Amino acid sequence: MEQIATDLTDGILTITLNRPDRLNAWTPTMARELIETFDRADADDDVRVVIITGAGRAFCAGADLERGGETFDWRARGGDGPPRDNGGQFTLRMFECTKPLIAAVNGPAMAGGAGLLLACDLVLAARTATFGLPEPRRGIVAGMVTPLLYFRVGGGHAARLLLSAQTIDAAEAHRIGLFHEVVEADHLWPKSVELAAECARSAPEALQLTKRMLNETVGEHLPTLLSAGAAASATARTTEAAAEGLAAFLEKREPQWK
Repeated sequence: MEQIATDLTDGILTITLNRPDRLNAWTPTMARELIETFDRADADDDVRVVIITGAGRAFCAGADLERGGETFDWRARGGDGPPRDNGGQFTLRMFECTKPLIAAVNGPAMAGGAGLLLACDLVLAARTATFGLPEPRRGIVAGMVTPLLYFRVGGGHAARLLLSAQTIDAAEAHRIGLFHEVVEADHLWPKSVELAAECARSAPEALQLTKRMLNETVGEHLPTLLSAGAAASATARTTEAAAEGLAAFLEKREPQWK
Protein backbone atom coordinates (compact mmCIF):
# COMPACT_ATOMS: atom_id res chain seq x y z
CA MET A 1 0.00 0.00 0.00
CA GLU A 2 1.33 3.42 -0.95
CA GLN A 3 -0.93 5.81 0.93
CA ILE A 4 -2.52 3.83 3.75
CA ALA A 5 -1.09 1.52 6.39
CA THR A 6 -2.93 -1.46 7.88
CA ASP A 7 -2.52 -3.63 10.95
CA LEU A 8 -4.60 -6.57 12.19
CA THR A 9 -4.29 -7.35 15.89
CA ASP A 10 -6.72 -9.36 18.01
CA GLY A 11 -9.46 -9.08 15.41
CA ILE A 12 -9.14 -5.28 15.09
CA LEU A 13 -8.07 -4.01 11.68
CA THR A 14 -6.51 -0.55 11.91
CA ILE A 15 -6.42 1.54 8.73
CA THR A 16 -4.19 4.62 8.91
CA LEU A 17 -4.38 7.28 6.24
CA ASN A 18 -0.69 7.79 5.68
CA ARG A 19 0.01 11.10 3.92
CA PRO A 20 0.81 13.26 6.96
CA ASP A 21 2.75 15.79 4.88
CA ARG A 22 -0.50 16.49 2.96
CA LEU A 23 -2.77 16.27 6.03
CA ASN A 24 -3.86 12.85 4.72
CA ALA A 25 -5.69 14.46 1.79
CA TRP A 26 -7.02 11.67 -0.36
CA THR A 27 -6.06 10.92 -3.95
CA PRO A 28 -7.42 8.37 -6.43
CA THR A 29 -4.62 6.05 -5.28
CA MET A 30 -5.71 6.31 -1.64
CA ALA A 31 -9.35 5.82 -2.62
CA ARG A 32 -8.48 2.68 -4.58
CA GLU A 33 -6.42 1.31 -1.68
CA LEU A 34 -9.30 1.94 0.74
CA ILE A 35 -11.78 0.13 -1.50
CA GLU A 36 -9.44 -2.85 -1.83
CA THR A 37 -8.84 -2.92 1.94
CA PHE A 38 -12.55 -2.89 2.78
CA ASP A 39 -13.17 -5.63 0.22
CA ARG A 40 -10.59 -7.80 1.97
CA ALA A 41 -11.90 -6.88 5.43
CA ASP A 42 -15.41 -8.00 4.55
CA ALA A 43 -14.10 -11.33 3.24
CA ASP A 44 -11.78 -12.00 6.21
CA ASP A 45 -13.42 -13.72 9.19
CA ASP A 46 -10.44 -12.74 11.34
CA VAL A 47 -11.45 -9.08 11.04
CA ARG A 48 -14.09 -8.34 13.64
CA VAL A 49 -13.92 -4.51 13.82
CA VAL A 50 -12.23 -1.78 11.76
CA ILE A 51 -10.70 1.43 13.12
CA ILE A 52 -9.74 4.20 10.69
CA THR A 53 -7.51 7.11 11.70
CA GLY A 54 -4.96 9.52 10.27
CA ALA A 55 -1.19 9.78 10.60
CA GLY A 56 0.24 12.99 12.01
CA ARG A 57 -1.88 15.93 13.09
CA ALA A 58 -4.89 15.52 10.77
CA PHE A 59 -7.58 12.94 10.17
CA CYS A 60 -8.20 13.87 6.53
CA ALA A 61 -8.21 17.28 4.84
CA GLY A 62 -10.41 16.10 1.95
CA ALA A 63 -9.34 15.70 -1.66
CA ASP A 64 -5.79 16.69 -2.54
CA LEU A 65 -6.16 19.69 -4.85
CA GLU A 66 -2.46 19.84 -5.74
CA ARG A 67 -1.58 16.33 -6.77
CA GLY A 68 1.98 16.42 -7.93
CA GLY A 69 1.71 20.16 -8.50
CA GLU A 70 -1.37 19.77 -10.73
CA THR A 71 -3.66 22.79 -10.56
CA PHE A 72 -7.38 22.93 -11.11
CA ASP A 73 -7.67 25.69 -13.69
CA TRP A 74 -10.40 23.86 -15.60
CA ARG A 75 -11.06 26.81 -17.91
CA ALA A 76 -7.60 26.16 -19.36
CA ARG A 77 -8.74 22.57 -20.06
CA GLY A 78 -11.37 23.81 -22.48
CA GLY A 79 -14.26 23.55 -20.03
CA ASP A 80 -14.16 19.76 -19.77
CA GLY A 81 -14.09 19.82 -15.99
CA PRO A 82 -11.72 18.06 -13.60
CA PRO A 83 -10.52 14.50 -13.79
CA ARG A 84 -13.11 12.15 -12.32
CA ASP A 85 -12.21 10.86 -8.87
CA ASN A 86 -13.49 7.82 -6.98
CA GLY A 87 -14.13 9.53 -3.63
CA GLY A 88 -17.80 8.70 -3.86
CA GLN A 89 -16.96 5.05 -4.47
CA PHE A 90 -14.79 4.65 -1.38
CA THR A 91 -17.30 6.53 0.80
CA LEU A 92 -20.10 4.20 -0.29
CA ARG A 93 -17.82 1.17 0.08
CA MET A 94 -17.06 2.18 3.68
CA PHE A 95 -20.74 2.70 4.43
CA GLU A 96 -21.52 -0.78 3.09
CA CYS A 97 -18.78 -2.48 5.14
CA THR A 98 -20.31 -5.39 7.06
CA LYS A 99 -17.95 -4.97 10.02
CA PRO A 100 -18.37 -2.28 12.71
CA LEU A 101 -16.39 0.76 11.60
CA ILE A 102 -14.92 3.21 14.12
CA ALA A 103 -13.42 6.58 13.20
CA ALA A 104 -10.65 7.73 15.55
CA VAL A 105 -10.55 11.41 14.60
CA ASN A 106 -7.14 12.72 15.63
CA GLY A 107 -7.38 16.16 13.98
CA PRO A 108 -9.17 18.14 11.28
CA ALA A 109 -11.77 16.25 9.22
CA MET A 110 -12.62 18.54 6.32
CA ALA A 111 -14.66 18.26 3.11
CA GLY A 112 -14.24 14.69 1.83
CA GLY A 113 -12.50 13.84 5.09
CA ALA A 114 -15.69 14.79 6.89
CA GLY A 115 -17.55 12.42 4.59
CA LEU A 116 -15.11 9.68 5.45
CA LEU A 117 -15.94 9.83 9.16
CA LEU A 118 -19.67 10.11 8.37
CA ALA A 119 -19.43 6.73 6.64
CA CYS A 120 -18.34 5.20 9.96
CA ASP A 121 -20.71 3.73 12.53
CA LEU A 122 -19.02 5.15 15.62
CA VAL A 123 -16.86 8.25 15.98
CA LEU A 124 -14.37 9.00 18.74
CA ALA A 125 -12.45 12.26 18.54
CA ALA A 126 -9.59 14.08 20.20
CA ARG A 127 -10.42 17.47 21.71
CA THR A 128 -8.25 19.02 19.01
CA ALA A 129 -10.40 17.55 16.23
CA THR A 130 -12.45 19.82 13.98
CA PHE A 131 -15.14 19.25 11.36
CA GLY A 132 -15.95 21.42 8.36
CA LEU A 133 -17.48 21.48 4.90
CA PRO A 134 -15.81 24.42 3.09
CA GLU A 135 -16.91 23.39 -0.41
CA PRO A 136 -19.29 26.34 -1.06
CA ARG A 137 -16.44 28.77 -0.35
CA ARG A 138 -14.56 27.05 -3.15
CA GLY A 139 -17.47 27.24 -5.58
CA ILE A 140 -18.26 23.54 -5.34
CA VAL A 141 -20.83 21.27 -3.69
CA ALA A 142 -20.41 18.66 -0.94
CA GLY A 143 -22.60 16.27 -2.91
CA MET A 144 -21.32 13.01 -1.45
CA VAL A 145 -21.29 14.35 2.11
CA THR A 146 -24.77 15.89 2.19
CA PRO A 147 -26.83 12.65 2.30
CA LEU A 148 -24.56 11.12 4.94
CA LEU A 149 -24.62 14.26 7.06
CA TYR A 150 -28.43 14.40 6.90
CA PHE A 151 -28.57 10.69 7.75
CA ARG A 152 -26.37 11.14 10.82
CA VAL A 153 -27.54 14.44 12.36
CA GLY A 154 -30.75 15.51 10.59
CA GLY A 155 -31.73 18.33 8.27
CA GLY A 156 -31.38 21.26 10.65
CA HIS A 157 -27.78 20.65 11.65
CA ALA A 158 -26.91 19.60 8.09
CA ALA A 159 -28.27 22.86 6.67
CA ARG A 160 -26.29 24.98 9.13
CA LEU A 161 -23.02 23.21 8.45
CA LEU A 162 -23.44 23.06 4.67
CA LEU A 163 -24.76 26.56 4.05
CA SER A 164 -22.53 28.43 6.49
CA ALA A 165 -19.41 26.42 5.56
CA GLN A 166 -18.28 26.91 9.16
CA THR A 167 -15.69 24.73 10.83
CA ILE A 168 -16.81 23.49 14.23
CA ASP A 169 -14.72 22.24 17.13
CA ALA A 170 -14.95 18.85 18.81
CA ALA A 171 -17.26 20.05 21.58
CA GLU A 172 -19.84 21.34 19.10
CA ALA A 173 -19.53 18.25 16.92
CA HIS A 174 -20.20 16.16 20.03
CA ARG A 175 -23.19 18.30 21.01
CA ILE A 176 -24.95 17.76 17.69
CA GLY A 177 -24.13 14.06 17.53
CA LEU A 178 -21.37 13.98 14.93
CA PHE A 179 -18.82 12.76 17.49
CA HIS A 180 -20.02 10.13 19.95
CA GLU A 181 -17.24 10.76 22.45
CA VAL A 182 -14.48 13.35 22.82
CA VAL A 183 -11.31 12.50 24.72
CA GLU A 184 -7.85 13.90 25.32
CA ALA A 185 -5.55 13.33 22.37
CA ASP A 186 -3.35 10.81 24.17
CA HIS A 187 -6.43 8.79 25.18
CA LEU A 188 -7.89 8.56 21.67
CA TRP A 189 -6.13 5.39 20.57
CA PRO A 190 -6.67 3.33 23.76
CA LYS A 191 -10.32 4.45 23.90
CA SER A 192 -10.81 3.44 20.27
CA VAL A 193 -9.28 0.02 20.87
CA GLU A 194 -11.41 -0.39 24.00
CA LEU A 195 -14.57 0.41 22.03
CA ALA A 196 -13.52 -1.92 19.22
CA ALA A 197 -12.97 -4.72 21.74
CA GLU A 198 -16.47 -4.14 23.15
CA CYS A 199 -17.94 -4.47 19.66
CA ALA A 200 -15.87 -7.60 18.99
CA ARG A 201 -17.43 -9.35 22.00
CA SER A 202 -20.71 -9.67 20.11
CA ALA A 203 -21.53 -12.37 17.57
CA PRO A 204 -20.27 -11.38 14.11
CA GLU A 205 -23.52 -12.46 12.45
CA ALA A 206 -25.57 -10.37 14.88
CA LEU A 207 -23.42 -7.31 14.23
CA GLN A 208 -23.71 -7.73 10.46
CA LEU A 209 -27.49 -8.06 10.64
CA THR A 210 -27.67 -5.02 12.91
CA LYS A 211 -25.62 -2.96 10.48
CA ARG A 212 -27.84 -4.13 7.63
CA MET A 213 -30.91 -2.97 9.54
CA LEU A 214 -29.35 0.42 10.27
CA ASN A 215 -27.97 1.06 6.82
CA GLU A 216 -30.61 -0.56 4.62
CA THR A 217 -33.76 0.08 6.62
CA VAL A 218 -33.04 3.46 8.20
CA GLY A 219 -30.91 4.58 5.27
CA GLU A 220 -32.49 2.51 2.50
CA HIS A 221 -32.38 5.36 0.00
CA LEU A 222 -28.82 6.42 0.81
CA PRO A 223 -27.06 4.74 -2.15
CA THR A 224 -29.43 6.51 -4.55
CA LEU A 225 -28.91 9.81 -2.73
CA LEU A 226 -25.14 9.34 -2.83
CA SER A 227 -25.31 8.78 -6.59
CA ALA A 228 -27.36 11.97 -6.97
CA GLY A 229 -24.87 13.79 -4.75
CA ALA A 230 -21.97 12.63 -6.89
CA ALA A 231 -23.74 13.94 -9.99
CA ALA A 232 -24.42 17.30 -8.31
CA SER A 233 -20.79 17.58 -7.22
CA ALA A 234 -19.54 16.73 -10.71
CA THR A 235 -21.85 19.33 -12.26
CA ALA A 236 -20.72 22.01 -9.80
CA ARG A 237 -17.08 21.34 -10.63
CA THR A 238 -17.64 22.30 -14.28
CA THR A 239 -18.75 25.86 -13.43
CA GLU A 240 -16.88 29.14 -13.57
CA ALA A 241 -17.51 29.48 -9.83
CA ALA A 242 -15.60 26.26 -9.18
CA ALA A 243 -12.70 27.37 -11.34
CA GLU A 244 -12.50 30.68 -9.46
CA GLY A 245 -13.08 29.20 -6.01
CA LEU A 246 -10.43 26.52 -6.32
CA ALA A 247 -7.96 28.88 -7.98
CA ALA A 248 -8.45 31.28 -5.06
CA PHE A 249 -7.91 28.45 -2.59
CA LEU A 250 -4.67 27.40 -4.26
CA GLU A 251 -3.52 31.02 -4.50
CA LYS A 252 -4.52 31.68 -0.86
CA ARG A 253 -6.80 34.62 -1.64
CA GLU A 254 -10.48 35.45 -1.37
CA PRO A 255 -12.54 34.36 -4.40
CA GLN A 256 -14.16 36.98 -6.60
CA TRP A 257 -17.65 35.70 -7.33
CA LYS A 258 -19.50 37.00 -10.38
